[in-house]
Amino acid sequence: MNTGFECSFNTLARAVHKDALDKGWYDDYNYTPVELIALVGTELSEAIEALRHGNKPDDHVPSMDSVEMELGDAILRIMDMGEYLGYDIAGAMRKKHEYNLTRERKHGGKEF
Repeated sequence: MNTGFECSFNTLARAVHKDALDKGWYDDYNYTPVELIALVGTELSEAIEALRHGNKPDDHVPSMDSVEMELGDAILRIMDMGEYLGYDIAGAMRKKHEYNLTRERKHGGKEF
């Protein structure tokens, strides 16, 4: 089942990956999955740093705060990675959400 969300997500993911290709990020290098995951991690670390520094408006898009933009960057990195490696990220998100709906409160007693 391919939902409207999945179609929209995949359309944006293709555009994000095309932009990365057009900007030369894949010209001279073949990224490993570990490297691509690490790049997602750098965006999440930047979100933490934004919080540590007061979560000011983003330098490039001042209508958004820095944490929002860094979290958006992480999702864009995941979209790019999914396209590069042929992963169905949107489908995985939907299926994981469906599974989570069946889980116990706090997944059976996890603290956090």
